[in-house]
Amino acid sequence: MDDPVIETAPLGAQWPTVDPFLFCAHHDDAYPAGNGRNGPAASLDGRAIGQDFAGIDGWNMYHGSTVPGFPQHPHRGFETITFVRRGLVDHADSLGAAARYGRGDVQWMTAGWGIVHSEMFPLVDETGPNHLQLFQIWLNLPARDKLVEPHFTMMWDDRIPRLEAADRAGARTTVTVIAGPLAGLAPPDPPPSSWAAAPEADVALWHVRMDPGAEWELPPAEGAQTLRTLYLFAGEELHIGESTIGGSTAARVRCDGPIVLRAGPGETELMVLQGRPIGEPVAQHGPFVMNDRDGIRQAFVDYQQSGFGGWPWDRPDPVHTDAQGRFARHADGRVERVPVG
Repeated sequence: MDDPVIETAPLGAQWPTVDPFLFCAHHDDAYPAGNGRNGPAASLDGRAIGQDFAGIDGWNMYHGSTVPGFPQHPHRGFETITFVRRGLVDHADSLGAAARYGRGDVQWMTAGWGIVHSEMFPLVDETGPNHLQLFQIWLNLPARDKLVEPHFTMMWDDRIPRLEAADRAGARTTVTVIAGPLAGLAPPDPPPSSWAAAPEADVALWHVRMDPGAEWELPPAEGAQTLRTLYLFAGEELHIGESTIGGSTAARVRCDGPIVLRAGPGETELMVLQGRPIGEPVAQHGPFVMNDRDGIRQAFVDYQQSGFGGWPWDRPDPVHTDAQGRFARHADGRVERVPVG
């Protein structure tokens, strides 16, 4: 087989992606203990509050002023997939829906016609650090679905399947199967209008953790037009067939046949994103993703006129109470609850 690595790129704050994905942001913040009000028990002096991305002391307030995170902001024309490995996220939106999720959970939100939401990171532990690690992936929508009704789906940690594999030496690989079937494991369904819900889209999103030196065979994709990218975000190196990439590197790879992956000397973690391209023009301006500039202009007009349904909360950065635990209250009133831990 030819070299499986087609091209590589360094990872930055926003990872480079290919159609149908728009980008992936990796947030990894070593927050200190909480102050009892969901904010950090630390001075905020020297931070550009409202626009804090400097990583001072290993963490950011982002657009938050008292609680870290992203207060109310609009989206139209695409989807966000938020995989929270550590810490918690408090969601609130213009539909009146709310959620507290994290510690392995995934929220998959179709913005569609338009939604305003906030994503705050409550620091609930007042006695020790509050490590937050999450990945937010923007997945495009085809023109036919850009103006569908907004919708979000919660994928709770204990309902997301994981593949456990061991190589001949006993070194283990664990794959969290968020989207796309793998080795007979079927993840929860994405939202109904997602590109990932289309049978021909061949969308997959897997998190892979490998023991030092572990080997695991990445299976081929189903579709001939599918594109696949590996993102090595933890570990010194990854052997991809006969090629090797260094840490903090993205590698677009062939997916028409199996590829043996071998971890470097330390624990290795990577994300795998794959999908068939939508193959349509993309026009993006901040939180709006359409097919042309006219679509972007109309998004601004609609947002200015309607507020995408308005904001039913008494503050731009709502946080929820610890007594609610991890939960989701959907726009139709349906409530899901899971244990806090």
